[in-house]
Amino acid sequence: MTKTLYVPDHIANKMKNPSIDVKKDRKELEKLPSPVGWRILVLPFKAEKKTKGGVLLTDKTVEDSQLTASVALVLAVGPDAYQDKEKFPNGPWCKQGDWVVFGRYAGSRIKIEDGEVRLLNDDEILGTVDSPEDILTIM
Repeated sequence: MTKTLYVPDHIANKMKNPSIDVKKDRKELEKLPSPVGWRILVLPFKAEKKTKGGVLLTDKTVEDSQLTASVALVLAVGPDAYQDKEKFPNGPWCKQGDWVVFGRYAGSRIKIEDGEVRLLNDDEILGTVDSPEDILTIM
């Protein structure tokens, strides 16, 4: 079984750039925690710092837009997530690679370079979306 790891753009770009030390960057990826039990590792969406028209947004505006809708990419799912048939009779609410919505204060925050990841419990997922931009443009 092959596992796919989704990574932040700034790390993915470094890995594509031949002048970057790929071994060093891979070590950074390995530092991400593996979710255990019923937990889910997610990478919160980071809003663009520039509008489609080219207007630069302040850090405060970007931060506020991220707080209005907590949307994240599921990086990994723990082995016991969604295994409780009484709690989840219809099966898993999300899987690796899905964009999910969760409560603003849900989960444990873990700082990484240029952002954070969160460890959420499986029942803290509120919904799934096709794209994080869909949620941010509604609000």
